[in-house]
Amino acid sequence: MQDPVAHFWTLRLEAVKETLEKNNFEVHIAPDREAVVALVVERLLPAITPASISWGGSKTFVDSGLYERLKTIEDLTVLDTFDPTLTDDEKQERRRQALLVDLFVTGTNAITESGHLVNLDMIGNRIAALTFGPRNVIVLAGRNKLVADLESAWERIKSYAAPVNTMRLDKKTPCAATGFCQDCKSPQRICNTWTITEKAFPKGRVKIVLVNDDLGF
Repeated sequence: MQDPVAHFWTLRLEAVKETLEKNNFEVHIAPDREAVVALVVERLLPAITPASISWGGSKTFVDSGLYERLKTIEDLTVLDTFDPTLTDDEKQERRRQALLVDLFVTGTNAITESGHLVNLDMIGNRIAALTFGPRNVIVLAGRNKLVADLESAWERIKSYAAPVNTMRLDKKTPCAATGFCQDCKSPQRICNTWTITEKAFPKGRVKIVLVNDDLGF
């Protein structure tokens, strides 16, 4: 076999796709990160026909190239919560407004083999939008987000995703200094609200793009 690693992940992603679909998610598979933009722009957007769009913090979203591409689409109202020119108060207000857009794009911290999305947020705008508000949600997830079960998801997030994100965001927390979660009381703590999304409601509102590539944290 020419590429056993890619084949292995193809089988794993197809299996979790089937499980997620049984949980009422709409699921698509991108063969690599380069395919994400075309899949979303050419297939998903025409089906959704959004007039407005926004997003939650996601390294996967940025690294896939989709963030830059969506900002160039004409006749689409974009609430860019990543805009570095905004003040903190302006960013917070834009995050609130983003809960009422037609389409919200984000990532996820983990996906279990049983088809559950597991997330841990600092502010909560990302998981709030995933749960309720925007008419449609697209979740981007690299193959590295796939875990066996809920316990593995919690472990992945607390022992890896959270510390790395604190480092990325230059937060002053113990885990940013040590690499280990210490259940801190830091005012810059990013581990504040957990969500487990077992099923999409209404059916198909949450659309998941599984990527056969390592993306995000």
